[in-house]
Amino acid sequence: MTAKNKFYVTTPIYYPNDIPHVGHAYTTIAADVLSRWYRLKGYDVFFLTGTDEHGKKIENTAKKHNKTPKEFVDSLIPKFKEAWKKLNLNYDRFIRTTDKDHEKIVQKVLQRVFDKGDIYKGHYEGFYCTECEAYYTEKDLVNGECPIHKIKIEKLKEESYFFRLSKYQKQLLEFYKKNPGFISPSNRKQEIINRVQEGLKDLSISRESFKWGIPLPFDKKHVCYVWFDALFNYYSATRQKGKEKFWPADVHLVGKDIIWFHTVYWPAFLLSAGIELPKKVFAHGWWTFDKEKISKSKGKIINIDELVGIAGADSARYFLLRNIPFGEDGDFSEAILRERHNNELANKLGNLVSRVGALAEKYGIDEKVDFRKINVDVHIENVVRDISQLIENYEFDKALNSIFAYIDMFNQWIQQWKSWENREKDLYELATGIRLVAILLWPFIPQTSEKIAKRFGFRVGVGTLKDLEKPLKAVKIKKGEILFKKI
Repeated sequence: MTAKNKFYVTTPIYYPNDIPHVGHAYTTIAADVLSRWYRLKGYDVFFLTGTDEHGKKIENTAKKHNKTPKEFVDSLIPKFKEAWKKLNLNYDRFIRTTDKDHEKIVQKVLQRVFDKGDIYKGHYEGFYCTECEAYYTEKDLVNGECPIHKIKIEKLKEESYFFRLSKYQKQLLEFYKKNPGFISPSNRKQEIINRVQEGLKDLSISRESFKWGIPLPFDKKHVCYVWFDALFNYYSATRQKGKEKFWPADVHLVGKDIIWFHTVYWPAFLLSAGIELPKKVFAHGWWTFDKEKISKSKGKIINIDELVGIAGADSARYFLLRNIPFGEDGDFSEAILRERHNNELANKLGNLVSRVGALAEKYGIDEKVDFRKINVDVHIENVVRDISQLIENYEFDKALNSIFAYIDMFNQWIQQWKSWENREKDLYELATGIRLVAILLWPFIPQTSEKIAKRFGFRVGVGTLKDLEKPLKAVKIKKGEILFKKI
């Protein structure tokens, strides 16, 4: 397997301090779409997600539940895995920062960076938000509060080990210049560059005021700062036998609130450790609920059961990636999700499959026609090329819009059934068109695509983009059940 035929995508590893919600789902669904798309193309894919289980925030939450930190996180991990199963997320590894192989890699890297002289002992005095496990300067605060969580922030003063982040300012700026796509989307790039140009302060990377973390190999009294620990999950997951080929990551998908950690701290840590840098960090926007950021503390939250309960997993997946451009903010609307379910998935896709299925059941499919076209104007290879370009540019909403434009065209075509002169040819081409849209939609709505494939007698899944170059085999087709029941 050559490097160009592999694809490695990651989500952030989520804090398991509560059950997952729509914000977690959004990033993970997007990663699943990319993963499935590259699998369609026949790539060797590695899709990583997981949980970030160390730090003061977890320790504090565990105490409130009268549990040890490990007992607490162990109780929540099944809830994440169950949620991802309900959304049909096909990840390759669920990593936990309490996994022994990860802890071993983090300690190995810490020692390497320490031996290089990039870690030194000092005293930290400044502001720290436990909720986001982040350090802030006084100018970062908003009315003395964390700019993200809008809560009063604590001021710390304690012995700490520091990473020489300031040493890597020039190298980071050079790297951004040579790799213009590293910080994506482009509208987030200049803010990061401007902040780095202003200067970087050395970063506190250890704490001794609590114990729930990975001990520093050179001073067991200190535990590793959660971000140094957490970020290396992306690398440690590829140190297992057979996974080494996947590093560097092709893309880290993250929320916009953690882009700084991923585009400044992370590459600086890797530069210090002598490890190749990832190719891209893509920071998407936030989902809001009633115009406020999703937050349990404010009662603004939609958990996975609630999300799936509205119209099913495929409709939820479709809505989240269709309703707003990936990278921008969006306000969650149950009404719009239902509307898209009814009007687009049920009326357009469901109706097309039902009508063609009924006609195919009645008249049969004649495979002795030119399978290379689905009509005189639409060449399959051009459709695949256009959709591929959109998905690989993270324009998921546009990709879905384009696929549904073909569904609209097929529905208009079927309206002319009575005037068709060559019923066998036209019906074959419609069935071929259904195969095309089902395969292209598989990354987004996999359950539905698999139902369509089973009904029409073709495969959908790994490597099946190439099947679009082959004729559709004649099989006995039945109309089948309705794909999407209206709400």
